[in-house]
Amino acid sequence: MAIFTIVLQSLLIVYYLFSGTAKMIGAKYWADMFEHLHLPQWFLKVTGLVQLAGAAVLIAGYWYTGLVAWAGVWLGVTMLVASLVHIRTKDPIGKTAPALFFAVLNIALILANAGQMLQPFA
Repeated sequence: MAIFTIVLQSLLIVYYLFSGTAKMIGAKYWADMFEHLHLPQWFLKVTGLVQLAGAAVLIAGYWYTGLVAWAGVWLGVTMLVASLVHIRTKDPIGKTAPALFFAVLNIALILANAGQMLQPFA
């Protein structure tokens, strides 16, 4: 299970670092997406910051394994909310699926590390 966790954790770190950075710099794709979703542009930066913070906690999780599940909760909730926003705007499944996919990956990360949540600095 440890190899699965490390691989999943690493993939999520890469995704959230790229996605969070793109949002923080206001990449056109994300700016257009937030406009389509009827979200204010300032919220783009907030979302980017949330993702970068989650990635930082995932990175810290290499040393403090109990933090991995907490990062999964943080980022999983973020992606579930993103999924709901896509559903609210009646986006097709093709636009909603990535958020759902990353929500599921975060849930898998939580389940794989749930036993360590009470020992964040063990």
